Amino acid sequence: MIDIVRGFLNDWYFWTKSLHIIVVLTWMSGIFYLPRIFVYHAERAPAGGETSEIFKVMEMKLYRYIMNPSIILVWVFGLMLVFTPAANVDWTQIWPYAKGAAVIGMTWFHMWLGARRKEFLADVNTRGGKTYRMMNELPTILMLVIVFAVVLKF
Repeated sequence: MIDIVRGFLNDWYFWTKSLHIIVVLTWMSGIFYLPRIFVYHAERAPAGGETSEIFKVMEMKLYRYIMNPSIILVWVFGLMLVFTPAANVDWTQIWPYAKGAAVIGMTWFHMWLGARRKEFLADVNTRGGKTYRMMNELPTILMLVIVFAVVLKF
């Protein structure tokens, strides 16, 4: 049975890798955009107002319909790659662990954004635009770690 799974993973390696890259791009688009929406929501849309309600719809649709499916597929295709013999991951090097830690950090950030979205939804956000601007730098740092780890294989 294990040989059948390994054969399947090897046969589909390039498809899996391609799909992983596509959903990473989709997820990262949301990861970068949602905090920007939060900046404008916090700074220009008083709780309970019409503009605030428009932002709530935008935030919900981005998070629920784009970011959530993307994060699930990132993890599915990423784990498939981890178990694909053709991927030839060298577990004696640091890079797979650095990438894994950064992906876990990015996943935490995704969940943090979800919690902030619920605060906006309940009209109880206490953070200003500056907080969301600063937090928007975190995924950039994590992305750099991931890309350099995978490409340079340090």
